Amino acid sequence: MKKIVLIAVVASMLFSCQNDESGAANTETSAITKRNCAAQDVLEAQLKADPTLALRMNEIEAFSQKAILTGRLVNGKVIIPVVVNVLYRTAAENISDAQIQSQIDVLNQDYTATNADFSSTPAEFSGVAANVGITFELVKINRKATTKSSWGTRDAMKKTKQGGLDPTSPATNLNIWACTIGGGILGYAQFPGGSAATDGVVIDSKYFGLSSAASYPYNLGRTASHEVGHWMNLRHIWGDASCGDDLVADTPVHKTSNFGVPVYPYVSTCLPAHNEMTMNYMDYTDDRGMYMFTNGQKARMSALFVAGGARAGFGI
Repeated sequence: MKKIVLIAVVASMLFSCQNDESGAANTETSAITKRNCAAQDVLEAQLKADPTLALRMNEIEAFSQKAILTGRLVNGKVIIPVVVNVLYRTAAENISDAQIQSQIDVLNQDYTATNADFSSTPAEFSGVAANVGITFELVKINRKATTKSSWGTRDAMKKTKQGGLDPTSPATNLNIWACTIGGGILGYAQFPGGSAATDGVVIDSKYFGLSSAASYPYNLGRTASHEVGHWMNLRHIWGDASCGDDLVADTPVHKTSNFGVPVYPYVSTCLPAHNEMTMNYMDYTDDRGMYMFTNGQKARMSALFVAGGARAGFGI
């Protein structure tokens, strides 16, 4: 298990998610078969554009670590109002209300440990497997027709002046954009501390909610579970470095990202020898292969919602 280490410089832990650096993504003609999240690439670009972002994120990190160490976490229920912004050029991209609600249902299950596959958690990890206790409520759906075939990862979908949709009250609503991202990207999120004008999560419409078999193996809505984790300050479980640190004490050290559905036990090559938690939502496994958060991840998320926290506007 890892020892939590306060980051001194946020930029030092960034790692490329293999995204097209230009941000100009290509339209996908077939289903993505290997998970790719652009959250770290987007963060790296934001840090370069705004030198003060690293300072804000370090302040959030210090606040979160203190809240965790002192037990000053949310005491009660956090309900996240969700605004979904649908940008579509084709009928398939104009996903239905029912598919949108299915995504909210998946988030509610995954963040309250009521997902059916939670019971598959290996006994080794059952002691740290968590009911995060955060729920989500769909409050609004915005729809907008567009001529764009793909949006890339430069936040154009979040800006009305660039053909997208501005976020709705991001201090008190989680905005999720559903659109074709392209470039092999399933989704990305903005970490706490970023600009309110671009705050939220982007999910490729093909992988939004309970989608068709054509979207397999990412048709169970877990892309949003992963990206919302980033929005609530969780890092990739491998710490975006070889045997890196995700700043959570009860997640095992991972050599790197894992894909598909690894068979447990999956022994890490990071020493000392141990099993990796490949079923954690913050790995890169298939939707059917991820089904748990940990108590340490829960504490990290909960710290955001206390008075003075980065997302205190969502607190009870």
